[in-house]
Amino acid sequence: MLQQYIRHLTEKVIEGLNIGSMEMVNLHQNVLTPDFILVGLLEQEDSILVKLLEQAYPEDKDISDKVLQKVFDSQSVEPKVKGAAIHHIQLSKETEICFEIAMEEARKFGDKFIGVGVVFLALLNPRVGTVASLLAELGIKYNKVRDEYELMRGGRAINEKDAEGKFDALSQYTTDLTDLARKGRLDPVIGREEEIERLIQILSRRKKNNPVLIGEPGVGKTVIVDGLAQSIANSEVPRSLMNKRVKVLEMSELIAGAKMRGEFEERMKALKDEIVAARGNIILFIDELHTIVSTGAGAGGVDASNMLKAALAKGQLQCIGATTTDEYKKSIEEDKALARRFQPILVHEPSINQTIEILNGLKTRYEEHHQIHFTPEALESAAKLSEKHITDRALPDKAIDLIDEAGSQKHLALIHIPPVIQKLENEKNKLMQQQKEYFSEQKFQEVAEIRLKILDLDKTLGEAKEKWKADMTQMDDKVTAEDIENVVATWTGIPVNRIQESEGEKLMKMEENLHKRVIGQNQAIVAVSNAIRRNRAGLKEKNKPVGAFLFLGPTGVGKTELAKALAEFLLDDENRLIRLDMSEYMEKHSVSKIIGSPPGYVGYDEGGQLTEKVRRQPYSVILLDEIEKAHPDVFNILLQLLDDGRLTDAHGRETSFKNAIVIGTSNIGSSSISRTKKNIGFGKADTAQEYSQVKALVLSEAKKLFKPEFLNRLDDLIVFHTLTREEIREIADLVVNNLNQRMGEKQIILTVSGRAKNQLAQDGYNETFGARPLKRLIEEQIENPISFKIINGELKSGDHVTVDYVKNEYVFKKSK
Repeated sequence: MLQQYIRHLTEKVIEGLNIGSMEMVNLHQNVLTPDFILVGLLEQEDSILVKLLEQAYPEDKDISDKVLQKVFDSQSVEPKVKGAAIHHIQLSKETEICFEIAMEEARKFGDKFIGVGVVFLALLNPRVGTVASLLAELGIKYNKVRDEYELMRGGRAINEKDAEGKFDALSQYTTDLTDLARKGRLDPVIGREEEIERLIQILSRRKKNNPVLIGEPGVGKTVIVDGLAQSIANSEVPRSLMNKRVKVLEMSELIAGAKMRGEFEERMKALKDEIVAARGNIILFIDELHTIVSTGAGAGGVDASNMLKAALAKGQLQCIGATTTDEYKKSIEEDKALARRFQPILVHEPSINQTIEILNGLKTRYEEHHQIHFTPEALESAAKLSEKHITDRALPDKAIDLIDEAGSQKHLALIHIPPVIQKLENEKNKLMQQQKEYFSEQKFQEVAEIRLKILDLDKTLGEAKEKWKADMTQMDDKVTAEDIENVVATWTGIPVNRIQESEGEKLMKMEENLHKRVIGQNQAIVAVSNAIRRNRAGLKEKNKPVGAFLFLGPTGVGKTELAKALAEFLLDDENRLIRLDMSEYMEKHSVSKIIGSPPGYVGYDEGGQLTEKVRRQPYSVILLDEIEKAHPDVFNILLQLLDDGRLTDAHGRETSFKNAIVIGTSNIGSSSISRTKKNIGFGKADTAQEYSQVKALVLSEAKKLFKPEFLNRLDDLIVFHTLTREEIREIADLVVNNLNQRMGEKQIILTVSGRAKNQLAQDGYNETFGARPLKRLIEEQIENPISFKIINGELKSGDHVTVDYVKNEYVFKKSK
């Protein structure tokens, strides 16, 4: 009897009948009544009927469960037949009537096959019997369900057995965030109340109610949408959003397997039709919104954005997007028709204090996962160290990753099996294998001997495990600031001791540390150190760079070296120095290199050479080398940078320079410094009065070249004096030590005698060119001969080479 209807049923209905039949057999019955058809359609995975009821009655979230309970309560407890089986199933008269009514309903819809919706409409017909009465008691009305079913179908006919699978695009290609929020599967959202409120305001608008979250990767755009889903789940939203569901579009699922032309468009249309059919109860969240532009446009297809535009414009589809600033400008803004349908919400990176709050809110989840505990100091350290040392990523993402990895390391350390136990386990496994071999060879004497050894080993192993358990109970499961520092050191390559040293201690020893790299120039180092300490003490104006200096003096006296030393001292990495050779900015049009080319010009997409680097490395030292060679228009750009601590690039993005040190270098005043030195003996033993005299002379020359408004925005104008012979001798020590370190990497020890160093200092001294002639001399007289000896195999790993100066030549002696 059932077979005559099977060929008219869709795969979803057949699946529901199988489930209903199983329930019927479990109750020891062999007559398939409409009740069991209803049960089967409700219990199947990704049930179409459950979705239909939820959309028809959104105010009653448990409507499907109530229907199931009502049906089961109506069933007789006593079995009607013992040992019922599926192959003995008979259809009741009511079931046959149900299928006949369903066929009539299908013809009205123009369907060739009977789908789940029309079967349910048939079950609502009073001719079907008691099941219709049960549904009526729950307030389920035929007309309301039919209207909702028409919307769900979106005008599509069921002309294939698997056609209904295409109606279920929402469950296939989206994830319900609201459902996850109700089940407590989303992480708590901390400190984004303002953005969530703005999201709710835009969603509540009558028109153009599609917000797009714009921000750098890792600032928490997706988490804000999680927060909205949690607010809806907790009924903490206006009435207009109360019953809405936030669905995340899984673009990869939508694209996967769509090989044939038109298949992607068909899926996208099915998804759009289902959302439209929900009559505003679904908010679609598209993470990485820029991916909808051009997706599906290949081989003559239509991209996803064009398929959504009409529905967005008519207000039939409500959407939240999230994308980065760069991608928004490149993909969304280029399509004006798409851009005007979205309302931007800028998501800024949280401050360090806000990040610490976020970490405190999330720490319970990470503690439960890793089975450890975070100290407050560890969370504070994660926020501060990630901000300072991990400059290519945004807060709070990089700080969260830090505590996650530190927790993982601590957990693995706690569960790590001691080597002694691993060794004993391996020995036991070998003995057991040997015992099996002897047993198979019937060498029972050897089997008995090995058994005794295994028993002894078990005893030793048991003692080792007991000791391990005792040690584990005493082990600290707390993740401390030190653990965070170790992870930062692993990520960045910065030595742990540099990270651990407190900033106060470093700043108090700043002059001492800078003098390790820069010989002499005491006034310059003191002036820079004082400016940095003012900034760190909080006495600097907040809207200006950390420091802005102009280094003036002859070539080769340490101006650039001091900038490098500052980068290494403050930022733990000499490579964090951003160097611009201002001789490359001599033309008027070169201003665009700094902030980026205007729209329509070559290089517009690349951004500015300065703004892009600082945007990625906010904590940096900026060296403007030979600044006097730059075009005057470049100085106009620098005025804004020095005064407000910000620049706006060609894309309209604001770059902050509040955490940067700006240093310009120039050779202006070299002749004045040289004359003054000869007149008053200005050098290593110079006095403050002499330094002031030289500075006044150099400043008078600087005023002739630089505009007053530029000089007035500098924190200090620092004059470097020419190097004395004593200072050149100290620099010789420094250069030789650096060479020795490089040779140490090859396991070769270098010793340069005092006599050789003195001769190098004497021959390399040049008042005009500073320390550079000395470095060239050391390359020529020491590095070149040693390189030759390494290449020809005369010097090898483990050798010790001594350099001396004998009889007007440099002599090399090798020893082991």
